[in-house]
Amino acid sequence: MGTPLGAVALLLAKRSEGRRVLLPGRWIWRQRTMKYSSTGRSNITKVLIANRGEIACRVIRTARKMGVKSVAVYSEADRRSMHVEMADEAYAIGPAASQQSYLSMEKIIQVAKVSASQAIHPGYGFLSENTEFAELCKQEGIIFIGPPSSAIRDMGIKSTSKAIMSAAGVPIIEGYHGEDQSDQCLKEHARRIGYPIMIKAVRGGGGKGMRIARSEEEFQEQLESARREAKKSFNDDAMLIEKFVDTPRHVEVQVFGDQYGNAVYLFERDCSVQRRHQKIIEEAPGPGIDPEVRRKLGEAAVKAAKAVNYVGAGTVEFIMDFNHNFYFMEMNTRLQVEHPVTEMITGTDLVEWQLRVAAGEKLPLSQEEIALKGHAFEARIYAEDPQNNFMPGAGPLVHLSTPPPEPSLRIETGVRQGDEVSVHYDPMIAKLVVWASDRQAALKKLRYSLYQYNITGLNTNIDFLLSLSRHPEFEAGNVHTDFITQHYSDLLPAPSATAREVLCQAALGLLLQEQVRTSAFREQSDDQFSPFASCSGRRLNYFYTRNMTLQDGKNKVAITVKYNWNGSYSMQIEGKTFEVFGELCNEGHYTYLKCSVNGVISKSKLIISETTIYLFSMEGSAEIGIPVPRYVSAAGTEGIQGSTLAPMTGTIEKIFVKVGDKVKTGDILMVMIAMKMEHTIKSPKDGTIKRVCFKEGDQANRHASLLEFMEEEVDESKSK
Repeated sequence: MGTPLGAVALLLAKRSEGRRVLLPGRWIWRQRTMKYSSTGRSNITKVLIANRGEIACRVIRTARKMGVKSVAVYSEADRRSMHVEMADEAYAIGPAASQQSYLSMEKIIQVAKVSASQAIHPGYGFLSENTEFAELCKQEGIIFIGPPSSAIRDMGIKSTSKAIMSAAGVPIIEGYHGEDQSDQCLKEHARRIGYPIMIKAVRGGGGKGMRIARSEEEFQEQLESARREAKKSFNDDAMLIEKFVDTPRHVEVQVFGDQYGNAVYLFERDCSVQRRHQKIIEEAPGPGIDPEVRRKLGEAAVKAAKAVNYVGAGTVEFIMDFNHNFYFMEMNTRLQVEHPVTEMITGTDLVEWQLRVAAGEKLPLSQEEIALKGHAFEARIYAEDPQNNFMPGAGPLVHLSTPPPEPSLRIETGVRQGDEVSVHYDPMIAKLVVWASDRQAALKKLRYSLYQYNITGLNTNIDFLLSLSRHPEFEAGNVHTDFITQHYSDLLPAPSATAREVLCQAALGLLLQEQVRTSAFREQSDDQFSPFASCSGRRLNYFYTRNMTLQDGKNKVAITVKYNWNGSYSMQIEGKTFEVFGELCNEGHYTYLKCSVNGVISKSKLIISETTIYLFSMEGSAEIGIPVPRYVSAAGTEGIQGSTLAPMTGTIEKIFVKVGDKVKTGDILMVMIAMKMEHTIKSPKDGTIKRVCFKEGDQANRHASLLEFMEEEVDESKSK
């Protein structure tokens, strides 16, 4: 499904006009240069997608619809990925680390030449806002599907963009965007502006290199953390300081420009609800924004685009206060992750617009022809643990089932059941996008669809998204960037005991699965009268009673099960008896449990692994453990006494302590980089460092011991 990079130079040497070059498994037609029509428009017949995952699949679908061939690139970690299988051609470009693969400009340009791709679509992230890459494409005669490099440069440097916007008459927020980057200078400007302030990477984006300092006491720590993350993400640790607007809304406008000076806006999106300064749910249009404010937002965004001669898809982001005053924040010079909600309310395909504009066509619609219809939501489904500060995760998608796609429901993803969410890249699994005629109907559809999005094998934020979508303040449209913090206890309540009725369902599912396996054993066994070929409760006597134990969180629950003559069960939990019966049924590829508990009937999707029973229904989901024998669990990884364990697999970025150092609870021990984010490891207790298990630059696996503490000496005089 591609060719080693070592063969690229050889293939380039063999290229000639109209010649075919044999690659492993296929013939590919080679063209030296792209052709132009008499109208001056380029004829894009093949596009290389310099990205991976969901956005690569998204671009491939539109390219296929337009009759444009697609070329994928992939790292060693993505060899069997969905985007590789979907593309017409695919090429290996290096190791899993993005710096050696997806961020390698030279490798991607080489593949573009070898594959005779006339254009490169950068997607979002990676090289999408890289000025040098856009320039390199131009030098090599390859169309970069994005704005001119000058626009990327001007808008990519926040201090420059603020100056340009101010000159263009776009409202901006107070801040410092100067060249003096000394700690003292930045601290003085923070004091002048007044706390709380936002520290931002000048070349930032996607929440990287961004920190809030609410007081002068925490300024230095937040500044250093932002600089480290910015250096890692953008190779530039220059910072700017802005006044932090308390409980603002994050409202952005989709703009589009062509090569003839035309520019339009396709209305706004509200992206206020965020965690770690990253968006988690978006909607279009913004709730509560009246037509006049909408028009002003759009016109300001078009001013911003025209000020930098913008071409292609872009997003102008604004901070909006509770009076609907708005201020320019930044411009993302690429297609946004959340672009599908704009497509849903405008009936457009923005990737198709990108390809057409890049080929030299005019905008497909004028401003007057762009109509807003209905309301759309996008929920980002992540591999992360909301109960653990949204810690990103990685691992296999053991089970993955989704609601059926339809015109008003889109699932944008780059993974399938059995695929693995890699530690090397962003932990987003999919984007669930819904549309309806109004906001309340769209919200109802979103909730219904989330109930049908079922995943096992790793932690996800699906239950959190359901909790968020059900919150009365969210339902009312009262959104802002502090929404999750303000409503944290409502959105993430402490885990409670599972209802005993649900435990009965889990026990029944286990019993019925046991029956299925026993029946299969009976059919395959020569001894049809073996007592092991029956699980009807009649192995030893007519009515059979057995004890079961299930794991509900950290608690073990004892269940006494009595088999009744009619095939039902009487289950006793904590002294209360439940009458239970039901059956398993197969629908499509999935198994469902139809169950009655004390006369209340339910239906749940049932998935049973070696250690867990999963129940998914329109009432919610449940995860019940099957206790592992003590001799097996003793070999588990519950942590080593006196150690600090890695919360995820990642790279040790910075170590702040050494052997012999005395630390207090909350002191910063080290910083890890994982899933493109910086994570600070703090001391869980007062103590003395006995051993540092890794060096800076090492990769640590999840639950690996990072540091060890010296054992505390017991003062015998105090214990007497």
